[in-house]
Amino acid sequence: MDWDKLRIFHAVAEKGSLTHAGDVLHLSQSAVSRQIRALEESLSVTLFHRHARGLILTEQGELLFDATQQMVRRLDATAARIRDSEDEVFGELRVTTTMGFGTLWLAPRLARLYEKYPALKIDLMLEERVLDLPMREADVAIRMKEPSQADLIRKRLMNIRMQLFATPEYLAAHGTPESMDDFSSHRLIAQHAGTPQVAAGASLVAELMTHDIPSTLTVNNYFGVLQAVLNHLGIGVLPDYLTDDFPNLVRVLPDVQSGEVPVFLAYPEELRHSKRVAAFRDFVTEEIMAFRRRQTEDAAA
Repeated sequence: MDWDKLRIFHAVAEKGSLTHAGDVLHLSQSAVSRQIRALEESLSVTLFHRHARGLILTEQGELLFDATQQMVRRLDATAARIRDSEDEVFGELRVTTTMGFGTLWLAPRLARLYEKYPALKIDLMLEERVLDLPMREADVAIRMKEPSQADLIRKRLMNIRMQLFATPEYLAAHGTPESMDDFSSHRLIAQHAGTPQVAAGASLVAELMTHDIPSTLTVNNYFGVLQAVLNHLGIGVLPDYLTDDFPNLVRVLPDVQSGEVPVFLAYPEELRHSKRVAAFRDFVTEEIMAFRRRQTEDAAA
């Protein structure tokens, strides 16, 4: 198959339109159309269903698109490794982590990484879905469990727990509960136990919900839980790493907490010598070490 035709096919499949693909490729719509027809003729198949709203891949088109996606990812990885042969740390780094950890811990600290490497371009992908690192859906992942995929370099960063927190203002107005029985006069704020989250957090929320709590607020991510707590709406189930950036939060019912949740950093074996990956890995490691020192100092105080 002609590589140039495959490149054009991939753009059309991504954009779902000859016109939009032409804009990306700097080709006319008619030129793109001719290349697609030529590719279909060479394969003796129809790759797209054509209709007024755009183009939809046929079954054969889906198979070819899967192949070109893998080709593009491998080419991107190769280009990244070539760029990493330079001394300077620059270029795009795709980082994936959970919505909670990404918004509440990682993003607020990235300014220090950019200060050191101003030419770095970070694409931060926040979602609960585990992206496929060997297939180049991302370069680096920070996850709340050990990755199961093969051919990954992994580093355990720390352990976290889900605990109960409230603001001093809320507790001054409503009192501080001494046991779960006291929750009859408080509002519990948490992620819904059925939403995607770490198993330990879901188990803690499910256990809390078995008590007689008259008023609750459930949110589908920890950022929303934190905002509700900061606005004095109730007592929230939040990860303990928040205490570093929100020291005014008060721990409630210290005996109530989830089991330990391991936090892992992982990246593909083929990026072992990537300077961008190394820069990000070292940055996160340094931030975690500083965080641990502050935790130890606070516990000793």
